[in-house]
Amino acid sequence: MKEREKRVLVGMSGGIDSSAACIMLQEQGYEVVGVTMRTWDVASHFTPGNDQPNEVIEAQELAARLGIEHHVADVRTEFRQVIVQYFIDEYMRGRTPNPCVMCNPLFKERILCEWADKCNCAWIATGHYCQLKDLNGYRYILTGDDPLKDQSYFLWKLPQEILKRMMFPLGGMTKASVRDYLASKGFEAKARGGESMEICFIEKDYREFLKEHCPDIDERIGPGWFVDSKGLKLGQHKGFAYYTIGQRKGLEIALGKPAYVLKINPAKNTVMLGDADQLKTYYMLVEDYNVTSLEELLNCKELSVRIRYRSRSIPCRVILLDNGQLLIRFEQEASAITPGQSAVFYEGNRVLGGGFIASQQAIKKIAAENEAKFL
Repeated sequence: MKEREKRVLVGMSGGIDSSAACIMLQEQGYEVVGVTMRTWDVASHFTPGNDQPNEVIEAQELAARLGIEHHVADVRTEFRQVIVQYFIDEYMRGRTPNPCVMCNPLFKERILCEWADKCNCAWIATGHYCQLKDLNGYRYILTGDDPLKDQSYFLWKLPQEILKRMMFPLGGMTKASVRDYLASKGFEAKARGGESMEICFIEKDYREFLKEHCPDIDERIGPGWFVDSKGLKLGQHKGFAYYTIGQRKGLEIALGKPAYVLKINPAKNTVMLGDADQLKTYYMLVEDYNVTSLEELLNCKELSVRIRYRSRSIPCRVILLDNGQLLIRFEQEASAITPGQSAVFYEGNRVLGGGFIASQQAIKKIAAENEAKFL
């Protein structure tokens, strides 16, 4: 191998997974270069007296111990402009954002590619729990072997040019085995470390975050009405941006029975409430999709889709509508279809692609008009 082919850039967060990935790749004979992105400063991540967050310091300490080259990429301004603004904008549109899905292709992996080129690295590696497979000239993401940690759901937007440079050293391991591996290499304290937050830039409730970073939100939106499925007013809410599809807790309205958010209408500032059965459906619209092969997706006989990170995979069929959207028919009832979230398609453990769940307005009419195409 040429020198460049031996060099791999690892995204180092200072945590368990990226640390294990560095050690493993080094053992496999690669020359590891680490880069830690400083994206968003969270107060609880700083030790008094330090001007760098703990994750940066921990990554630097690991790099020094392993004797590897390490860099810090200060991308806080761009992260705020790209990822955090997307997060805020989606809620202001009455949708529920998927920041991790957007962050991987638009931000982290793109920056890793730039740093890999700067550092003369052919490869890029992360601590994600997923795997890769080359088939028919394409590189596909496969689910990780640990079903509780599989992160393939978040990576559907990655383009082929990035995937063909990627490595996921932990994909064939469980979290427990990664901890054991770290401990066996003399990193017992690191192996016992805790998990990172689901959304890295939010410490508490997203509603508090919206108020802090969009201080005029209550002036721009203001109170609106809870309505039932017939449009009858049930009571006032605080503003549509503070609610998500399927939400039951925190509605602060007494109807004498459990109520769930069924729909959000930002144009009218209304939030429709109903019972759990009204959340169920056999159809879904998806837009802005990225698939390895559209023909393969449309003709797949063993297709399934996940509509949330932790949700089960639901068998389905897909057709392409004239407006470019995908219409999905579930083989089993699904619940709480949430615009803005990701729908990720699988054939077995292989990711075929994904898209964003679109507005489900007029879904019954659209489904009825196109039902014959599924036969």
